Amino acid sequence: MSLDTVVEDIRDEARARANDTREDAEKQARSIISEAETDADEIVEERKREVERQIEQEREQRLSSAKLEAKQERLEARRDILEDVRESVEERIVSIEENRAELTRALLDDAAEEFDTDEEEIQVYGRADDAELIKSILAGDDGTGVGNEYDEFTYAGEYDCLGGVVVETENSRIRVNNTFDSVFEDVWEDSLREVSERLFEE
Repeated sequence: MSLDTVVEDIRDEARARANDTREDAEKQARSIISEAETDADEIVEERKREVERQIEQEREQRLSSAKLEAKQERLEARRDILEDVRESVEERIVSIEENRAELTRALLDDAAEEFDTDEEEIQVYGRADDAELIKSILAGDDGTGVGNEYDEFTYAGEYDCLGGVVVETENSRIRVNNTFDSVFEDVWEDSLREVSERLFEE
């Protein structure tokens, strides 16, 4: 065998190995690329799912926030309406003319039951505009036909209220609030649910 033949055989073998190596490398490269593409597709899909979850979460949060805000606005509007109704009723109570003397006397009579008139002077307070009315009731000339039962009672001054009386002993040991306000407050609290249901039927 000649040297040229040996050299040629070595070259052929080297070429064959190089071809095998190149094919293996290409196969490996294709496999790596395929895996990378699969991984990339999975990453893209996962990112899409994450974005969709975030969008849905944000949508839910905004929707929840909008619902809460709408509910708060409705409640505020209801409070405003109820406050308007209350103010309207208070205005009507203040403007009561008919039976005002009878109502005031009834509240005074009710308050008077809490006091022992033998002990000390009893003071009566009322709305500024009702001062003359209260004085006339205490004097027994209020036109109700009831005599003077209030010898120990004196009109002591103004009290900020819608009407009625606040009665107390001179030393403020006993105090009875029989104002229109206190009566109205009790009625308002008892009737608030019914008033709300009538105003805001849904």
